[in-house]
Amino acid sequence: MKLLIKNLTKTYTNGVKAIDNLNLEIGTGMFGLLGPNGAGKSSLMRTIATLQSPDSGSITFNDINVLEHKIELRKVLGYLPQSFGVYPKMSAQDLLDYFATLKGIASKSDRKKIITKVLEITNLYDVRKKNVAGYSGGMKQRFGIAQLLLNNPKLIIVDEPTAGLDPAERHRFLNVLREVGTNCTVIFSTHIVEDVKELCNEMAILNGGRILKQTTPTEATKELENQIWTKIIKRDELETIEASYNVLSSSYNQDNTLNVRVHELEQPSDDFKLASPQLDDVYFIALKSDQA
Repeated sequence: MKLLIKNLTKTYTNGVKAIDNLNLEIGTGMFGLLGPNGAGKSSLMRTIATLQSPDSGSITFNDINVLEHKIELRKVLGYLPQSFGVYPKMSAQDLLDYFATLKGIASKSDRKKIITKVLEITNLYDVRKKNVAGYSGGMKQRFGIAQLLLNNPKLIIVDEPTAGLDPAERHRFLNVLREVGTNCTVIFSTHIVEDVKELCNEMAILNGGRILKQTTPTEATKELENQIWTKIIKRDELETIEASYNVLSSSYNQDNTLNVRVHELEQPSDDFKLASPQLDDVYFIALKSDQA
């Protein structure tokens, strides 16, 4: 399975260029699209999902020309937008039955089978008779996965799905995605580096509607070996350090000192220690290079 995006461009009427001559190739498995808020992730997701048209470029998924044959793509697409509404007084079971009917599953027994299956995959079977509006944030997101699985999709798009979830709900949600993402193409859009590190075998960093880097989490961190250095400093030293070195991040210690992470090809000075590279470092380097 392959999604191929070539020279994709989209400028909105207010002059914002959301997608800027973007090229991307995505195969089977979990693909992380990582970028800050406003990077163009949702614009790209909506365009792939046929909810908006680009100004130019092409998208193909397997043998489907997505921009010319939107209905064909929708037959094999599962889409979970950043936020979605539900009917307040319907149980998960009834709402899934309604969605399955809309997706063209005419046989009642077929609908019952697939609904039971998706409720079990998403760990919602025990609460299937509860109104979806009363679900917690994490349960609603898992319900979102349940509804997109009804048509056995080959391409799944999830846009910022873990934003606002508590750690336990996030963990449950990622486990569900892990399970469904083995035999199809899953694009996971997020600004949370940890999500990509835990879940994705391939990734791209997006900013300003452009792909800054396409790689794997393992390869990306390996490239930075012997280039990340740390040092504990006092708070009032930060400005001086930032002026002298390429500071990627700083975090507070319990005693109110700061732990700074620096990207330099050689040891900046004797009091810097070599650190293991992390995916956050890769992300910050890409964004800083883009702003330079």
